[in-house]
Amino acid sequence: MRVGGKLAEQTAQEVSASKSASVKRRQSSKKSRREQKKLGPMPSAVQRLFETCKEVFANGGPGIVPSPEDVDRLRSILDNVDASDVGLTPKMPYFRHGASKGTPPVTYLHVYECDKFSICIFCLPPSGVIPLHNHPGMTVFNKVLFGSLHVKSYDWVNLPQNSGEIVDPLRFQPSGLRLAKVKTDDTFTAPCRTSVLFPQDGGNLHCFTAKTSCAVLDVLGPPYSNSEEGRDCTYYNDFPYASFRGDAELLIDDGEYAWLEERRKPDEFIVLGANYSGPKIMDQ
Repeated sequence: MRVGGKLAEQTAQEVSASKSASVKRRQSSKKSRREQKKLGPMPSAVQRLFETCKEVFANGGPGIVPSPEDVDRLRSILDNVDASDVGLTPKMPYFRHGASKGTPPVTYLHVYECDKFSICIFCLPPSGVIPLHNHPGMTVFNKVLFGSLHVKSYDWVNLPQNSGEIVDPLRFQPSGLRLAKVKTDDTFTAPCRTSVLFPQDGGNLHCFTAKTSCAVLDVLGPPYSNSEEGRDCTYYNDFPYASFRGDAELLIDDGEYAWLEERRKPDEFIVLGANYSGPKIMDQ
């Protein structure tokens, strides 16, 4: 009987403790909901991206690169953004090749722009191409939201005096051409890390080719400018180094270098504007 009494007493204590814990959980849940109501709804991924860009590029300008810590912070935000966060699905008409022959049009979605930075999205159907172009004085973040995208990028070869690494390109350089070094020649398939390029390195000149339908979210700091700053977008043809090297000899593999030639915007590169339909940015 005494054993049974102890068990009954223990069971009563457990029931009481369980009820108390349940009450505390309900109270905690109510408190959490009240606090959340006071704070308002959680900001969207695009809003968080916008707020981070405002901080990272607050003191930015042409040629000014954010600190490594700020680059990592913005990259981390972008790494966690996907197509659903910006209202896109692969079934949208932007991502269809269509019946026409040739290079299909690319669709541009404007998300936000100020004098410090811009946010935009490029929608590419299969075989869509954004030709080789530069980013003068800019730090640029590229995030593949879905699909597979081939990227080929270059940096200009700027040699110090008396460099022994490579022949002086100015001495042998053909007229109208400039020597560049390949930085990236690879396909990126989502989910993948955000790519970052800088004013002088990281692949400042690049070309995109869609292997499948894909979407690319771009953050540019600062944006292009065709006013007095003269930082408009320039397009290029690229030629293998061996095509024009003449008697010049590189001390390393030819395949890592190319000659770039300025050109006007290619006629086959058609960009169609469309309305961004994802979560709106609140600029306060």
